[in-house]
Amino acid sequence: MLKGLDPLLSPELLSTLRAMGHGDEIAIVDGNYPGVEHARRLIRLDGHGLIPVLDAVLSVLPIDDFVPEAIFRSTVKAERDKLDPVHEEMIDCCARHEPHRAVTPLIGQDFYGRVRAAHAIIQTSEPRLYANIILRKGVIYPHSVEESGKPKVEPFDY
Repeated sequence: MLKGLDPLLSPELLSTLRAMGHGDEIAIVDGNYPGVEHARRLIRLDGHGLIPVLDAVLSVLPIDDFVPEAIFRSTVKAERDKLDPVHEEMIDCCARHEPHRAVTPLIGQDFYGRVRAAHAIIQTSEPRLYANIILRKGVIYPHSVEESGKPKVEPFDY
């Protein structure tokens, strides 16, 4: 256990999140998702629902702001705009952490293909169907800015 970190952030998960680079993606999926088949790296968080895991991950993971879309959710079959209660909860959770970022729906194979290419998958025990989300990692900006307006990077000063 560590101070200030959600206990759902296991050592394996923290290591994976830290190892990810800018632009890498991580998927958080429900208990029915074919995680073993689709994962390059699979982290199991059995016994936990998707929303608490999403909240824990978003408490430490910066979301990419270099691209227009960086958070993606699965859809109910091919119904792009249909929102099940779990989708509304995912959107609300993301809005608490990233209020200026939209959650983009991806249909079927578009979503699956993106998960297969992801750096890692976190498999939860979420029982609700279509409860899957992808997060694209951003950067942590340096604190100081030069007169030119560009970030002044000081080694070890983040």
